Amino acid sequence: MSVARIPLRVLLVAPERHALRQPHAGGLEAVVWNRARWLRSRGHEVVLCAAAGSDLLGPNPSLHLPSPRWTRAADASDSEYPEGHRRAMAAAFARVADHIARDGGIDVVDNHSLHGAPVRWSRTLGIPVVTTLHTPPLPDMVVAAAALSGAPHRFLAVSQYTAQAWSAEGIDAIVIPNGVDTDHWTAGAGGSDWVWSGRIVPEKAPHLAIRAACAAGARIVLAGRIGDEGYFAREVRPLLGPDARYAGALRQPELNALVGAAAVALVTPVWSEPFGLVLAEALATGTPVAAFDSGGIREVLSGMPGTAVVPAGDVVALSRAASALAAAGADIATRRAVRRAAEARYSLAHRQREVERVLLHAASDAPHRGLAAEAVAQVGA
Repeated sequence: MSVARIPLRVLLVAPERHALRQPHAGGLEAVVWNRARWLRSRGHEVVLCAAAGSDLLGPNPSLHLPSPRWTRAADASDSEYPEGHRRAMAAAFARVADHIARDGGIDVVDNHSLHGAPVRWSRTLGIPVVTTLHTPPLPDMVVAAAALSGAPHRFLAVSQYTAQAWSAEGIDAIVIPNGVDTDHWTAGAGGSDWVWSGRIVPEKAPHLAIRAACAAGARIVLAGRIGDEGYFAREVRPLLGPDARYAGALRQPELNALVGAAAVALVTPVWSEPFGLVLAEALATGTPVAAFDSGGIREVLSGMPGTAVVPAGDVVALSRAASALAAAGADIATRRAVRRAAEARYSLAHRQREVERVLLHAASDAPHRGLAAEAVAQVGA
């Protein structure tokens, strides 16, 4: 019996802060967008629950989640919520739960929300839920997990670092790192410019990447959504000029071209980075990576060619490491080796097959579904 003959019906719950569409608001949105596309490519039916305006979102308003609505654009934040948003989300998740109960045909919930309500569905609705932990521990989710008491629920974590942080809160998770679509993140020829990509927020610290490039006499290009206008105005904009350019929020093809044409990519988190999807994206283009040692960064880059990890916040060390990598990365053979290693460890197909196996195992616990063990065994077919 094959997976293709017994497709799953998956309710995929996305984080609601931003719509799932290009240009992606951040790595989390890119990961979930790719998950939906990949599961559909495998023949599974994906019912998306996400912010209005998302790709692949159906017409059922019960599955449309409210994004934060800010009174002033300058107040918009990637880490806070406006007044009343939590209440709106509680009402939205109540509607989703009612939809699940009435629908009766969902085999498993693939949960990426940063709220506790979908975690509780495995207990309150008796439906298998697989929750991926993309962030450091969140109080609402920790409380929800503590009340599961044997419900059909599985947790995944995007890195061992993240898994250990949640384990300290009593939540054990299977580690399945994020992946990137290496059919779309393609090899680039490199160049002389340095590059930084990601959400432009204080915890990602792109201003330190500019300072590192300046110290090395290199030109740098930044790309990504401005998630904190005040931070951008205070710390980033004053550093822009002929040798530091902001390219805006780019769609994946344009971002691939930019990163692939760089000598080196800088990754500069000053918070507990759970994974850092930009690491895998840059390496998939063959571009070397110099990064701060923060959170799971060292783990993600461990053993990868064309990489360097320096103490978090040390701009001088970052500048020196990036300069050395840029010189080595001018060799096409080096870039090819970087690309091959990224394909082997972080290709989307490899990582998503592991996730698919977990979803199949979870769905097999549902008595109304009764998936055969052979389907799980043949998931890699």
